[in-house]
Amino acid sequence: MVAESCIRIKGGTPLRGTVAISGAKNAILPIMAAALMSKGRCELQEVPQLQDVLVMCEVLRHLGATVTSQGNSLVIDAGQATTAEVSSDLMRRMRASNLVLGPLLARFGRVRLFHPGGCSIGSRPMDLHVKGLGKMGAVFEERFGYYQVEATRLQGAEIHLDFPSVGATENLMMAACLAKGTTVIRNAAKEPEIVDLQNFLNSMGAKVRGAGLDVIRIEGVDELHDCQHTIIPDRIEAGTFMIGAAMTGGDIRLTNVIPEHLEPIMAKLREVGVGIIDEGDSIRVFAQQAHQAVNLKTMPYPGFPTDMQPQLMALMTISEGTSIITESIFENRFKHVDELRRMGADIRLEGRVAIVKGVPRLSGAVVEATDLRAGAALILAGLSAENGTTVEKIFHVDRGYERLVEKFSSLGAKIERIPGG
Repeated sequence: MVAESCIRIKGGTPLRGTVAISGAKNAILPIMAAALMSKGRCELQEVPQLQDVLVMCEVLRHLGATVTSQGNSLVIDAGQATTAEVSSDLMRRMRASNLVLGPLLARFGRVRLFHPGGCSIGSRPMDLHVKGLGKMGAVFEERFGYYQVEATRLQGAEIHLDFPSVGATENLMMAACLAKGTTVIRNAAKEPEIVDLQNFLNSMGAKVRGAGLDVIRIEGVDELHDCQHTIIPDRIEAGTFMIGAAMTGGDIRLTNVIPEHLEPIMAKLREVGVGIIDEGDSIRVFAQQAHQAVNLKTMPYPGFPTDMQPQLMALMTISEGTSIITESIFENRFKHVDELRRMGADIRLEGRVAIVKGVPRLSGAVVEATDLRAGAALILAGLSAENGTTVEKIFHVDRGYERLVEKFSSLGAKIERIPGG
C-alpha cells in the first residue's frame, strides 16, 4: 500500500508575522458553476489553488467549457458547452458539484446529476433545491442514485426556504437569472459568499438584488455575457489563523481580509480574551491573557459559522474553565473530538453538545483529519501541543486551504508536509 502524505508539527512556537488570506473556497465554487450560464469569457481573480477548485475545473471541462488558469487567475469560457450531465465519479469527489444543477437547468432545460459527495459531516439533503426548482417548473425524477431533471424554461416563482440553506439559495439564485419573470427567495441564506455570487451574476448582466438580507429578488434575463470578477477573501481561513495566533501565544497580522465578514468570529474570540485590532484593510491578532472558556452555538450567518466550530473547540481544550459547544447545523460534525482526546483533551459528548473542560496543555500524537475543518483543528492543536504531532489524511485539508503548511511556516511554525511514499 502506498503511504499517503501527512503533516508533522513540533508545537510550542508562537506564531509571529504577517499572512495574506486567500480567496474564499465557499465563494469561488458557486461562481465557477454560475459561469456555465454565460456564453462569453469569465475572468476571475484571487482564485485559491485548492483541490476542490481543481475538481470543479474538471466538472466544467467535462461539460464542454474551456478552463485556463495561471497562478490565482482563472478564465472560464462556457460558450461551447453542450453537455448537461456530470459523471458520478466527479460528483462523488466534491459536494459543491451539485451547484451546477441550477445553471445547467437554466441554460439547457435538462440535467442528469448523480448524488454529490464531499465531507461526511452530516446530512445535506437536496430537498430544498428540489422543492424550490420545482416551484419554478422543474420536473425531477430520481433514479438509481441520480436525478433526471427537465424544464422547458424555468418560470419566476415565490419561494420560501424552510431553512436558510446556502447551497439551495445559490442554486435558486443562479437558476432564476435565466428564468422568465421574477423570482423571490424568502428566508434566504445571508452569508458573504451569497453577496459575492450576486455581484458576479450582476457583472454578467443578471438582475439580482437583496443578497445578504432575508429576501432576494431576481428578475430573469434572456442571456448573460462575459465579465471580470475578484473573489472575496476567505473568512474561514482568516478565522483559522486567528485561532492559531491565540493558541500559540502569538502575534500576527492578517492582510486581504474584510473585517465585517469576521465579526461573529472576532466577537467570540474577544470573549475568550484574545486581543484583536481592526486596522481597516488588515487585522492584528495577539494573545494577551489566559484564555477563558466560552459557550458556543453554531448558527447560520451572521451567527458563529459551523466551519469554525472544530477550530474553536481546539482553542477551548486549553482554555480555563468549561465550555459548552452546540452544533446546530451538521449532526456529525464532532468527528474531531476523538482525535483531540488522543492529544489529552477533556471532552464529553451528549448528542449535538460537546462539554469541553480546559487542560493546561495538549500532548503531541498521531491523529487523523476526518474532514476538512477537523483537519484544520488538529493542525492548530499540534501547533500548541508539547512534543510532535502527525496529522494524517491531509487530502481533506488540501480541499479548502491554500498552501496552509507554507503559510504557517512563514509565521515561524515548525511544520512540514511529508510526501507519501
